[in-house]
Amino acid sequence: MYPRVSQGRRILGITIDWLACYAIALGFFAGGGSLADRVPEARLPVLLLLFAEYSILVALGGSSFGHRLVGLKVVRFSDGGAVTPVQALIRTALLLPIVTAITFDENGRGINERFSNTVLVKSRA
Repeated sequence: MYPRVSQGRRILGITIDWLACYAIALGFFAGGGSLADRVPEARLPVLLLLFAEYSILVALGGSSFGHRLVGLKVVRFSDGGAVTPVQALIRTALLLPIVTAITFDENGRGINERFSNTVLVKSRA
């Protein structure tokens, strides 16, 4: 059994990831003009960047940018080992529709974690 990670820490980690991707999308993919003009153009790039950032970094290093900053890591639920790329993709695909990330079981795992056989834990840094 893994100790639960607080909801605040989870939300802070994904918020950091989202804000970083939003900044990149606004800077590189949203065209020119005022901020109000660029925001609508950044919506799809933000989601694509977040999907790529989250899935690649979790698959390669066990934690996204935001996870690393708040001291979290994704591991396999069954044995605590490193997640596979397929698990990272499943976890990410189910994380983006936010309702799956805020519905938890008795172990504190969201739907995205149950289907990908992963769990978010405090990293030993």
